[in-house]
Amino acid sequence: MSRLSSLLPPLPSRRATLKAVHWAMVPLLIWFLLVTPDDVLPFGPKAFQAHSLLALFFVTLCLLWTADYLRRGLASRPGPKLPPWARITHQLLHKSLIWGLFGIALTGFLLGLTSAVLLKAGGILPIAPPLDMKQANEIIGQIHIFEFYLVALIAVIHALFHIWRQVHLRDNALRIMTPKALHRFL
Repeated sequence: MSRLSSLLPPLPSRRATLKAVHWAMVPLLIWFLLVTPDDVLPFGPKAFQAHSLLALFFVTLCLLWTADYLRRGLASRPGPKLPPWARITHQLLHKSLIWGLFGIALTGFLLGLTSAVLLKAGGILPIAPPLDMKQANEIIGQIHIFEFYLVALIAVIHALFHIWRQVHLRDNALRIMTPKALHRFL
């Protein structure tokens, strides 16, 4: 076993992995805010499949982040300069994002489960066996959309909170999750 581990490159640290997941999700979140499946349908099946592959990647990241949180808890600590209300806000924002992202993945699965046809994420991965529950599908679809926009709002509040920390408290909070190439701008 030790011979095998000496042949493999070391795995990145938890913080490095979560930083990569964090920054991979930002453009995806923006994409899904601006582009819906109905927007890509007129461009043909390949465009829809590409959109669906992005969604599959996004959901995979959501589930990995949730699994990491369930196994190891939050990766970030509030920081010593934060007043009590901000410590609570820090935890609430991070936990709301993690559970909200998990909820998006869950309602996406439920959309596939209640669909009349077999849906495949990215055109390759069956989401769930279709049970043809039209009314439930419509309700879950509305919840899925609402939940996505709510998580996006929480993400904006999260970003503003950390910008406030950087500017007002000068605690270098943004340096923790920002790639090193951007540190000179902070």
